[in-house]
Amino acid sequence: MSVRVSVQYAAPRRGVPAARSLRRWAEAALGSAPRARGEVTVRVVDEAEGRALNRAWRGKDRATNVLSFPYDPPPGVRDAPLGDIVICAPVVAREARAQGKDPRAHWAHMVVHGVLHLLGHDHRTEDEACVMEGLERRILARLGFPDPYAEEAGRSHERGPK
Repeated sequence: MSVRVSVQYAAPRRGVPAARSLRRWAEAALGSAPRARGEVTVRVVDEAEGRALNRAWRGKDRATNVLSFPYDPPPGVRDAPLGDIVICAPVVAREARAQGKDPRAHWAHMVVHGVLHLLGHDHRTEDEACVMEGLERRILARLGFPDPYAEEAGRSHERGPK
C-alpha cells in the first residue's frame, strides 16, 4: 500500500480523535486494498460545513456523519488522490451518545466506512451492504473495536456521494 493520509481540522478539536488515530484507522481500511495508491484526506468539519456539503452533493439540507468524495482520475494518471472523506464532528458525537456507543469506536467506524466508499464499496443493495458491513466489522475488530452493527436497529451511516 502506498497511500498518504492527511488530516484537516475545520472544527473544534474537543472530543475529536487525534490525527494519528484518524490516520491509523484510515490506513487499516486501506489495508483491505493492498494495491491502493495515492492520497486520502480526512477532513473534520463543523455542522455548518457538513450541512453545506450534504446539501450541495446529496440535496439533503442537514449535516450527516460522513461523506465520501472519490476522485476519478483521467486515464493514465498514476498516484492520483483516492479522494476525501468529510466527517461532521457534532453529528458523530450526537450519534455516539444516542446509540450508547464509545465515541472513539464510532469515530473509527466513520473513518473506516468513508475510506471503504473511496475504495469502491457501497451499501445501496442488501448484497453490497453485507459485503461492506462485513469488511467494516473485520477491520474494526482488528483495531480492537466492537461490531458497530451488533445492537443497532437502523443504520449509523448514510449513503455518500458517488
